[in-house]
Amino acid sequence: MTSLKSPHHLIVRRCSAAVALAFLSLPGLAQTAAAPVAADDADTSTLESIQVSADWLGSGLQNSVKRFPGARTVVKKEEIENSGASNIGDVMRRIPGVQSTDNSGTAGSAISLNIGVRGLTGRYSPRSTVLLDGIPMAVAPYGQPQLSFAPVSLNNIEAIDVVRGGGAVRYGPQNVGGIINFKTRSIPTEPGFNGDASARYNGYGGGESNRQYSAFVGSQLDNGVGLALLYSGSDGSSWRAGSRETVNDFALKFRYQLTPDSEFYGKVSYYDVNSRTPGGLTVAQYNADPFQNTRPTDYWSGTRKGIDAGYLNTLSATQEFEVRTYYNESFRQSVLISGANLVHQPRNYEVLGIEPRYTQRFNLGQTTNDVSVGYRYVRERGNDNSFNEAIASGSLTPQTTFNNATDAHSAYIDDKISFGAWRITPGVRFEHINSTRDDLKARSTYETTNNKALPSLNIAYLLTPDLTLFTNYTTSFGPVQNLQLNSQSATNPLIPELAKTVEAGARWKSRQLSAEVTVFDMRFDNQIQQVAGTVPATFMNIGKTKHQGIETAVDYTFDKAGKLAGLNLYANYSYTRALQESGATRGLDVPFYSRNTDTVGLRYQTGPWGFNLSSTHQSKQFADNANTIAESADGSNGEIPGFRTWNTQVDWKVPGAKGFDILAGINNLADKRYYTRNVDGNAGRMVGAPRMVYVQGRYAF
Repeated sequence: MTSLKSPHHLIVRRCSAAVALAFLSLPGLAQTAAAPVAADDADTSTLESIQVSADWLGSGLQNSVKRFPGARTVVKKEEIENSGASNIGDVMRRIPGVQSTDNSGTAGSAISLNIGVRGLTGRYSPRSTVLLDGIPMAVAPYGQPQLSFAPVSLNNIEAIDVVRGGGAVRYGPQNVGGIINFKTRSIPTEPGFNGDASARYNGYGGGESNRQYSAFVGSQLDNGVGLALLYSGSDGSSWRAGSRETVNDFALKFRYQLTPDSEFYGKVSYYDVNSRTPGGLTVAQYNADPFQNTRPTDYWSGTRKGIDAGYLNTLSATQEFEVRTYYNESFRQSVLISGANLVHQPRNYEVLGIEPRYTQRFNLGQTTNDVSVGYRYVRERGNDNSFNEAIASGSLTPQTTFNNATDAHSAYIDDKISFGAWRITPGVRFEHINSTRDDLKARSTYETTNNKALPSLNIAYLLTPDLTLFTNYTTSFGPVQNLQLNSQSATNPLIPELAKTVEAGARWKSRQLSAEVTVFDMRFDNQIQQVAGTVPATFMNIGKTKHQGIETAVDYTFDKAGKLAGLNLYANYSYTRALQESGATRGLDVPFYSRNTDTVGLRYQTGPWGFNLSSTHQSKQFADNANTIAESADGSNGEIPGFRTWNTQVDWKVPGAKGFDILAGINNLADKRYYTRNVDGNAGRMVGAPRMVYVQGRYAF
């Protein structure tokens, strides 16, 4: 533990003290603290129940966010709807420490997910553990964690839970960027059918438009069976010409109460998407028409079929057992123009997983211990293929095929130790991963075995019923991936990426005020990067980065008895300094990440009317490791200017029509023109969304 005494860790410790003092000096803190609190919060020594819902595999993350020992943000469905977001990226930009980027060939489409956390690359979200109802979302969580195909849609989501630090010991493998769990809508717990349906129209300034639909119906039956059917779909174009897209997202969730203390639950799901992707533009093309499409033949498509099931048994007041299993099949392909050819890249994946976990509570002296022991096995099989199609003749080249296989075993143990107002959780996870990649054409096989122990320590101090102080130390890693295995050799023995993170902060939650501040320091070693200019692509352990920053958020709702009743104000601000620590570019910013981001907004509710006004901002970025400022003629390199956009919305609950409401709004109110850069084979400027006008109708029963 000597690393905890290094200078940068001492800085974090000192910052945590400053954080606590800042919270204690908040205006009106004493008055707010005097407000009534829930029974389970009345005494900081009150222990949380060990029983949890099934979505997070008994992680304890369902317990109050207030008491969580790390930086964590939960965005619920009502907040998502009030924001006017049309896609998941719009929501993620409002979370401290998180940035949603568009520097990929699928920018602006629903097929991919591009989320960066604390300065880590956001292109296809490769360095966060992204879950859907606690199940890994990636087509191959170990072999290809990049979410170039992300089977999730906004309208089926009930909450987005982002853990940026702490609590990561149970999850992997790519948890250096924290854990992001998308929770789908829950099965009703009351008898009788209830549900809702909605339709939304989005119209963009350039004349393009799309439509989004959703439906939900569910019930808790008298025989103990609970059911819910979810659908979310869309069709039409985004703001670029020739960007037509269709999405269908179905899920059937079920739950059966076996006994008063046990249940069987699960979900069957299907997702498909087909998306035309316009690609990057040169500076001249952008200046002529930033919304044009110079690559009308390019498209991506994918399908996902999955099933997961679990069994949860609260054996007693001090014991709990849960086991989950899941299986999914995914197909993803891209067709991209390259000179006189169309390059086809179809890929197939199969993932099987099983995760048992047991929790035991016992007393030891003056402490109460919740010890959890768990195991996870993930089996991945798949292949990635490539062939060319001549545009002029339609002739096809022979197909190259790589077969990929990974068997990963993960075991963990942690102990939540409670005494007085303290919650201390030491834990460790051990990963054992075997991966092979067979080149059928060259008759070559590449193999790797990764073993890693990953310790963590989370500490929370419940200073008052409303104020929690926390700090934690976590280690995270990312294994060698499928496409990187080709580079394995005696002289280039790739080893897993490794990161060590320390954070400290404070969280205040009362009826009217929510506020948080976190400081963090992350050292990322052994990053696997592609060596520039190598054909075929070669990867080496050459990257080191240092990430430091502060994340803040505040939300205040005025008293219902006051003159400003119905008004809610909120804001967040994040500063992230992510620097390269290796090679000739040491000391420069990592590319495609803004140092400063913020969100400000307000909501006013009066009778059946609701009004929202909000703004998001990000500062400038760089497109390469050298932090080049001058722009290249093809638009692929150069500084990326920062920008701010404003959104407004009004919603109305129709009088005399119970359950029916209408909302309308404008995103990018001032029609701010901004862009990022795409670094794929279709590189260039990528224009951001222009002014968008939308209207939505929803009926609930």
